[in-house]
Amino acid sequence: MFKKVLVANRGEIAVRVMKACQEMGIRTVAVYSEVDKRSPHVGLADESINLGDPTPSESYLNIKKIIEAAQSVGAEAIHPGYGFLAENPDFAQACADSGIVFIGPSARVIKLMGDKIAAKTMMQKAGVPVIPGYHGACQDVDSLVKEGVRIGFPLLVKASAGGGGKGMRVVTHENELPQAIESAKRESQSAFGNDSVFLEQYLDKPRHIEFQILGDDQGHVIHLFERECSIQRRHQKIIEETPSPLLTPALRETMGKAAVAAAQAAKYTNAGTVEFMVDGNLRYYFMEMNTRLQVEHPITEATTGIDLVKWQLRIASGMELGLKQNALSQRGHALECRIYAEDPANGFLPSIGTLKKVQLPHGPNIRNDTGVESDFHVSPYYDPMLAKLIVSSENRPESIDKMIWALSHYVVLGVTTNIPFLKQVLDHEQFRRGNITTHFINDYFKDWLATKRSLPLDAILALAVYDALHPQREEVVRYKEIDPHSPWRYTGRWRMGV
Repeated sequence: MFKKVLVANRGEIAVRVMKACQEMGIRTVAVYSEVDKRSPHVGLADESINLGDPTPSESYLNIKKIIEAAQSVGAEAIHPGYGFLAENPDFAQACADSGIVFIGPSARVIKLMGDKIAAKTMMQKAGVPVIPGYHGACQDVDSLVKEGVRIGFPLLVKASAGGGGKGMRVVTHENELPQAIESAKRESQSAFGNDSVFLEQYLDKPRHIEFQILGDDQGHVIHLFERECSIQRRHQKIIEETPSPLLTPALRETMGKAAVAAAQAAKYTNAGTVEFMVDGNLRYYFMEMNTRLQVEHPITEATTGIDLVKWQLRIASGMELGLKQNALSQRGHALECRIYAEDPANGFLPSIGTLKKVQLPHGPNIRNDTGVESDFHVSPYYDPMLAKLIVSSENRPESIDKMIWALSHYVVLGVTTNIPFLKQVLDHEQFRRGNITTHFINDYFKDWLATKRSLPLDAILALAVYDALHPQREEVVRYKEIDPHSPWRYTGRWRMGV
């Protein structure tokens, strides 16, 4: 096992990885940009190295700096977390070239799975269902339009190297297709340096369901069941759960076997996720493979009792996967909510500022994965996710109730967060029934932004009680002529600007 691991990330995932390392007796090294020098992940690490400029390209995305940092402290391995360099094949190769273990799959696999066209072609050969469409090499607009007409409408134009909804367009008519292709290509080139796109049939009532997999260097691959990730905004997940309320035992087994087949076809090692789309008729299709640990991995840990980060470390150090598929099972139900510094009532735009107070909910089977604390500054440089809240219970209804309770006791002051919005989604009748799709937010919460601007009544009452229990502070009298009994002599909490 490694003696020292550098974590090439920040925030809650850096904290999560460091805790797993330290529990295993592994020393940890943090890297940080100038704006993150007081971040919790820096204080938790055994050693830390300043990367300087907070611009991502000069800090957390700077391969040369991170490799040099690992070499300078004698780190044997690097854990990339997720985001930043986690799915960058050049980074994985740079680690290998420097004699440092990259805790994840090989550069070859990352590159292969990062090309969605090549990945889908491989899955077709392996017998894994893929969404009907065009995944070919012809990339001129005229050829793509002809293929789109053949597939039929509505359809999706998607970037081959894409993610997070970038380079994706929904097209409902042939007349819209040329412009959608050109627009998707421009966005894909700008975001990923690759303008290749592919076309897919647009699914009716789609649900996003992924399977967690683990593979070792000896060729053993298992899955650790599914996660339902259909609640999304701007094509990015905000609520995840397991088990999925959609899957039957038979469908779960079939999809699990397909996920393992997909990983075996790619000769996959370490932790990864096979992503599927499921339509309204319970037909499933391979979408992509994420070659890293997922944000939502804690709900799998909550229901299986397996620490995925520790298994990442074991596999990367050469250990054989000691878990057998027929011995794995899930217990209960788990939910995860992503806590963002963003304003759902303003198009989910990020909210920047200093966290005046952070108070986390606690209780049985409530887990907080966080990389922030009071006085932490939320900067514009990085993703606005602050933390993840995970709960588990015996069944889905109890998990929903517990999550709503936990969110109601989650305090973040200083920036706008999505906490009130998450509570509304969880308490929606259709969510409670399990009737969800990737369009859920657009279908049921379009008008939320127009109706949720006022301060909640419970917040107003809390302020009133606080004011009653805390005597007003006497103001310094600067001018003797002010009446000592004047109301302006005191600073009350209800004055403008206070």
